[in-house]
Amino acid sequence: MDRITLGHGSGGRQMHKLIDSLFLKAFSNPILNQKRDSAVLNIGNKKIAFTTDSYVVDPIFFPGGDIGSLAIYGTVNDLSVCGARALYISVGAVIEEGLDGSVLERIVRSMAEAAKKAGVRIVTGDTKVVEKGSCDRIFINTSGIGEVYYEGLSTDKIAPGDSVIVSGPVGDHAISVLSKREGIEFGTIVRSDSAPLDKLIWKVLRSSKKVRFMRDPTRGGLATTLNEIALGAKSGIAIEERDVPVRPPVRQACELLGLDPLYLACEGRVIIIAAKEDGPRILKTLGADKAGRGAKIIGSVTGDRSARVYLNTIAGGKRIIDMLSGEQLPRIC
Repeated sequence: MDRITLGHGSGGRQMHKLIDSLFLKAFSNPILNQKRDSAVLNIGNKKIAFTTDSYVVDPIFFPGGDIGSLAIYGTVNDLSVCGARALYISVGAVIEEGLDGSVLERIVRSMAEAAKKAGVRIVTGDTKVVEKGSCDRIFINTSGIGEVYYEGLSTDKIAPGDSVIVSGPVGDHAISVLSKREGIEFGTIVRSDSAPLDKLIWKVLRSSKKVRFMRDPTRGGLATTLNEIALGAKSGIAIEERDVPVRPPVRQACELLGLDPLYLACEGRVIIIAAKEDGPRILKTLGADKAGRGAKIIGSVTGDRSARVYLNTIAGGKRIIDMLSGEQLPRIC
């Protein structure tokens, strides 16, 4: 195969090709092949969700968060979108020789506070120290286990006419990290949306029994995540440009830097596919919670079997929204 590039970790087309052609081919089994945010497993008479993720964000501290809280919230969210209540988390840290001890203490305190906020326990872990130059200050891996309380979430359940809902403005996390990394100011501080979604998702799933599927739009952003959903459902998705929530500072930053907000990573947002008749109820539930303010119904599932994602533009046109190609912003999570 070709040499690995940053694009293979972008969350976009190159990463999906790498996963499908190498990892899925080598490790293939019915659970892994579902390609969900978490594996849903039967253990005795219990159904649990299990997930893992690694965090290499640069810089490690940014407006609205840091690598520590990001690792905890990201793991909690991957469990939550699968209808599971996060219970236990492991933490593995790869630390570069020479890292200031006060920096490590700050990260650990942040993880402890994030775990308390999300109601999970950090129950096991591992620490490695590598020579200076072998990693960038600190990399963190987390794995999480949760108990499934809402079953049946699957792209197989998605049907034409279903509503596509996003829980709030997109792109905040990516612009927050980029502004700190590059020392760019956009007139106002853009804070990451990094946050635990467990309580918000629990409220949504209590309010509606017609939620088909959920996913958080991290690497690759809203556009790539919608493409993943469309491929899984084997149905098209049409979204309305005027309805996609983007905060003015994020939009201004995108215009200045030539970025598309549809491809920017979020760390505290969830995409919900639900029956059309339950869309308004879910929107009301989201809007009543601080974590769901700014939620919008942005489109619907179509009968297009090509599994394309289309954007109906403000100008009245229509364009295909494909998966991210290459790497817009590396080291974003």
